[in-house]
Amino acid sequence: MNTLIVHCHPEARSFNAALRDTAAQAMRDLGHDVEVSDLYAEGFDPVEAPRHYRHRANAEVFSALVEQRHASTHGTLPDDIRREIARLEKADLVVLQFPLWWHAPPAMLKGWFDRVFVNGALYSGSRRYDRGHFRGRRAICSVTTGAPAATFGPGGRGGDIDLLLWPLHYSLHYMGYAVLEPVLAHGVQDARGGYRYQEDAALAASLSAHRAHLARRLANWRTDTPLRFPGWDDWDEHGMLKPGRTDVLAPYGRQS
Repeated sequence: MNTLIVHCHPEARSFNAALRDTAAQAMRDLGHDVEVSDLYAEGFDPVEAPRHYRHRANAEVFSALVEQRHASTHGTLPDDIRREIARLEKADLVVLQFPLWWHAPPAMLKGWFDRVFVNGALYSGSRRYDRGHFRGRRAICSVTTGAPAATFGPGGRGGDIDLLLWPLHYSLHYMGYAVLEPVLAHGVQDARGGYRYQEDAALAASLSAHRAHLARRLANWRTDTPLRFPGWDDWDEHGMLKPGRTDVLAPYGRQS
């Protein structure tokens, strides 16, 4: 089997990089072939723009949806996008490794979604949600935060982590993935930045525990219950939940 780790942190010696390595080893221990998309190290360009398309469908007005579909149909997608799609197509499991910056993933990761999940090639009007291109595959987010865990619950000053990650989780669901509960490494402080929540010895123990927890979660990637999202059979012709389908509305990607 195959695992793709999409690593999104600019510092090669960061704790996110350590978690990337932990994830890679955990999956190799399970017999997986592991590939890493290291977005910063590989110089991935996250900005979708006309310059990426040499043979335009419409040279006058740029539409990402139109140009992506045109390029995928005519075999003219940019080299970096074809590389990322090839990696995704092989992967039974996708691990997204990133820090939470400004209550969201880094812009680099959002740009990876914008450019790599190509209209026409990887989704269409009929290939979305529970009928998506990657149906039968799984995805999981491994996320670091600076503040302690308590601040990311409902009412916490850091924001409800389930709500903060909802757009990313829902986009993965849109592509057909079964989305596993995220692995959260809270309290990954950098005192040099002016924030300190625990002493160095306690922090070191916490970081070690985070790595062990990630390895344990990945060991169960095939059996863990995914987050719940509605699918096509839950919506009416207007795209609204059908009467009596509130059971899929309540969780809607929230952890149990």
